[in-house]
Amino acid sequence: MWHNSYFLIPAVLLVAAAVYAAHTRQRVRHVPYPQGLPGRGLPLLDAAFLAGGPGRVFDTALVRMHLGEQVVISRSGLVTLTGAKPYDAVDQAVHDAVGPTGSRELGALRRMVMRSAAVQEIGDRLADRGLMRRPERMQRARTARRLLWLAMLDVVVFAVLALLLDDNEALYDRPNLLIPGFLLFLGAIALATSSPAKGRITPAGQRQLTLMQGSTPWTPSSGISPRLAGGAVLGALALGGLAVAGLENLELEEAMMAAAAQEEAVRQATASASSSSSSSSSSSCGSSATWCGSSGSSGSSTSSCGSSTSSCGSSHHSSCGGSSHHSSCGSSHSTCGSSSSSCGSSCGSSCGGGCGGS
Repeated sequence: MWHNSYFLIPAVLLVAAAVYAAHTRQRVRHVPYPQGLPGRGLPLLDAAFLAGGPGRVFDTALVRMHLGEQVVISRSGLVTLTGAKPYDAVDQAVHDAVGPTGSRELGALRRMVMRSAAVQEIGDRLADRGLMRRPERMQRARTARRLLWLAMLDVVVFAVLALLLDDNEALYDRPNLLIPGFLLFLGAIALATSSPAKGRITPAGQRQLTLMQGSTPWTPSSGISPRLAGGAVLGALALGGLAVAGLENLELEEAMMAAAAQEEAVRQATASASSSSSSSSSSSCGSSATWCGSSGSSGSSTSSCGSSTSSCGSSHHSSCGGSSHHSSCGSSHSTCGSSSSSCGSSCGSSCGGGCGGS
């Protein structure tokens, strides 16, 4: 019977992996401050984040600043401040990213603002309400499932070893293959019950978007100055992106869509580079931002907190990288904010999605 004692190790590993997978899945589903849906009263930039991630927030905020004559955007994509006071924290993040020179290239500005603390905090707020899932928790849940698969593989390996070490003596001393079979059965149940949620947006978040995308165009009731015209345009931009907003200034629309396309190209390049190098999704290029990862499923917000060429060394509690609509580098206390910096890795939450895709 000593062969059967071999299965004690894989059994312990399997149980530990199953418990960890169940725990991480529960953490993904946990809502710390459950509230009812805000209906069509969701603030402008919160709606933009929910529908399109940090990149959509930047697009919406910049168009809002343009309509309020706070910025001037040239045909070449140079953003210049006019000296007007910022309306909220995201506007202030734009001012901070532009810096003392008063102007900055649109693509670089986009990357920096998406990674700013003001934008990332919007995602935290939506997650607290149960409208979005935290990317770092989703990454841990995926890691837990990989560990569960490895534990099941260990069961198979130990079963093979038990057979190889069998000396074909008495029947009572032979390995009992019912034990690894039972363990694999338990592992399969654990895999089925710990399947991670798909997409960054929760079912409640999907219902919230459905409420706002009703039969009548959505006009935000907050997050926009009462003196500012263009509320319907900003509402359409927040929910649908530049492609459906119908901006009257075609040069502005083209410049912003070009910046988004450039961000996507950077994301693709960094994703390809990270897959063939040691800078994988778990590498650190840290900052305090976590909402710049792609969820990899349809209907979810992705993010493009991508960067350009060099890697950043500052690290707080998350890693970052690429781009798409939804962790990122370059918060207000990180050194990853310049236009030449880059968190080329895909960070655990893969800053390589399309945060800002329009």
